[in-house]
Order: sequence, then C-alpha cells, then structure tokens
Amino acid sequence: MEMTAQQRDVRAKQAANAPKNPTAWIIAVSCFVLIGGALFLYSRVSWQQALLYVLGAFGGFVLYQAHFGFTSAWRKFILYRQGEGIRAQMVMMAVASALFLPLLIKGSIFGHSVAGNVHEVGIAVMIGAFIFGIGMQLGDGCASGTLYHIGGGDTNGVVTLIGFIAGSVIATTHFDVWMRMPHVDPISLIASFGAWGGFLLQLVLLAVVYYVVTVMEKRRHGKLLTTPLEHRHGWKTIYKGPWSLLVGALLLALMNVLVLMFKGSPWGITSAFALWGAKFVQLFGVDPTAWAYWQDEAKRQALANPLYYDTTTVMDISLMFGALLAAALAGRYTKPVQWKRPTRMTIGALIGGLMMGYGARLAFGCNIGAYFGGIASFSAHGWAWFVFAFLGSLIGVKLRPYCAYKN
Repeated sequence: MEMTAQQRDVRAKQAANAPKNPTAWIIAVSCFVLIGGALFLYSRVSWQQALLYVLGAFGGFVLYQAHFGFTSAWRKFILYRQGEGIRAQMVMMAVASALFLPLLIKGSIFGHSVAGNVHEVGIAVMIGAFIFGIGMQLGDGCASGTLYHIGGGDTNGVVTLIGFIAGSVIATTHFDVWMRMPHVDPISLIASFGAWGGFLLQLVLLAVVYYVVTVMEKRRHGKLLTTPLEHRHGWKTIYKGPWSLLVGALLLALMNVLVLMFKGSPWGITSAFALWGAKFVQLFGVDPTAWAYWQDEAKRQALANPLYYDTTTVMDISLMFGALLAAALAGRYTKPVQWKRPTRMTIGALIGGLMMGYGARLAFGCNIGAYFGGIASFSAHGWAWFVFAFLGSLIGVKLRPYCAYKN
C-alpha cells in the first residue's frame, strides 16, 4: 500500500533523527592518517621512519584484535587463577628471544648497529617497576594498553595518558638521584653464559613461569581455561577479529624483531611521553635541558628536533590509529563512546598514569620496553622488572574497587 505524504514525512524525520553510524568515516580517517603519515615520514625523515610508523600501526591493530593485555592478564591470574594471558606472554617472549638471538650476536644489520634493551639492576628498577605495577591496575591499562584503549574508544585511557605524561616529566627532573642508588651493572644472559647457554637459560625461565601458572590454574579449576572466540565473521575475522591470544603473541613477537632490525633497538613506548611532556613545559618557558634526564646528548637532540623525528613518538601515534582502525572494522563504533565515567575511576586513572609514568623512567621502560624488550634481549633487568611489577600489581588489584572498577 502506498504511503501518504504524512507517513513519508514521519519516516523522513525518523531517518534524520536515527543515530548515525560513523564507522565508515573512522575507517577512512584512520587510513588517511596512516597512509599520509607514512608518506610524510618517507619524504621528511627516511624510509625506515615510515616503515616503523607502519609497524606501530600494525602493533595497535594486533593488540586490539587479539585483546592482548598485560594488565588484564596479570589481574585475571591474581584474582581468578586464569593464566591464559600470562602463558601467551611467555610464548611471545620465547619466540621473540629466538628471533632476537642471531641479530644480537651479530650486532648489526642493514649497515647499522643492533643492540638489545640491557640495563642495570638496582633499587631504581625495583621501585620503578613496583610503582608501575600498581599504576597499571589503577589506570586499567599498561603503556601499550593505554594507547590501544584510546584507539578503541576507551575515554579512560585519555586520562591515564595525561597522568602518564605528567609522571614521566616529574621523574626526569631528578632522574640523577635514582641513578645514584645502589645497583649492579647490566647483566646479559648471552654475555654471561654464551649464546646457547643464555638462550637455554632463557627458555628454562620462561618454561618455569608457564608451568607454575598452569599448575596453579589447574589446582583452582581442575583444567585450563580458555577464552571462547566468537567466529561470527567467517574469513572476515582476518580483519574484523577477534583473534586468539596465541596469534597476537606470535604477531607481536614478529613485530618486535622487525623493529629491532630497522630501528636498531627493541620496541619502546614511554620515552615518548617524557619527550611530549618536556615539549609541553617548554611552551611555558621552562627549560628541561637543565634536568638530569636530558643531559644525554641523544635525548637533548630529540628535544631539539621536531617530534616526527622521534621514532617512539611516531610509533605511539600510529599504534593508536592502528587500534582505531581495528576497532572500527570490528564494529566498536556502531555504539556511542561513553564519555561519562565515575569520578573515582577518573581519579584512579590519573593516579595510575602518574605512577606508571614515574615508574617507567626509573625502571628504564614499561611493559613493552623493559618487560617485553628486556627479556627478549636476554637482560636480567627485564626479569627483575617482571617480578617487581607483578608484586606491584598484587597491591594494585586490591585497590581497584576503590576506583569504581569491577574486577
């Protein structure tokens, strides 16, 4: 039956008032930023910088589609003895270690040097990692988690990032005080036990963690628990997700070795936050070069250069847009973003960010640069970071309910 003019007007008004689906626009904008950014970096900096920008986007895409979290994985084990996430991390470390090993032994590739993240172990690392562990639970995300959560439409991540930057700046003002604390020189498992000895010891340590987590989970539940995946997209799961944690672990290990090959050092995230904060305070006449952290010539040069010359900065930005693209393809933005959040959660996210920013500077990195990159580099510092950050998470998990989180 043909509609009357009045009915057509009603239908037209309903269509006009219906919520718009911004997915197509978000996909278009994400692709524009990622492709345009890569071309810009290729023309202004180098093809390596453009490639690293693409790798950052790839990392954000993987993190979102596999929901590969460090914070949530530790929390699930602490509270419920669900160890799937930690086991995936151990697999990721093992694969990355195997891929890192020949590069670290050779020490160069493509005409430039290659070095792992091997740092000293001391009071600063222990306290920094411990603080970071508390903060990642209060902020509801680690360094990589904060960035990919922002891309995924989690407004809480924006608050956490603000705290992250502020905490990083605060730590740089008296960085030298912490560096004078008692410590031992950097320890490399490869240097200490040889290539094969270090590699075997690394695998043993990873296997021990994997085994302990498995035993404790079986003791609680009688079996290993796995997260069921909704394969509702068929072959489109390739770009719509969700992906398994194991797939995420393998792809992130591959990504990190590619970063090592083209950057010369492993993937990192939080050094950019200190740089952003320093650039910000310069706008108000503050001179960060007077602070201890910026006395290093490479850091001073990064402060003097435009931000797009900083590899960590461009990878952090592309990570967020890679996650944004993944979220849009997965249908995340068919529902409106929730901007209103409990005040306690906002305060918790800000404090958590402050703690992570401060702790990451003390501990020579975060869950990516120190934990992932450190262990994959066969550094004792990476293992120390893991232990003390996990201890901090034990406390952070207990504090989460006070920040209105539902564990």
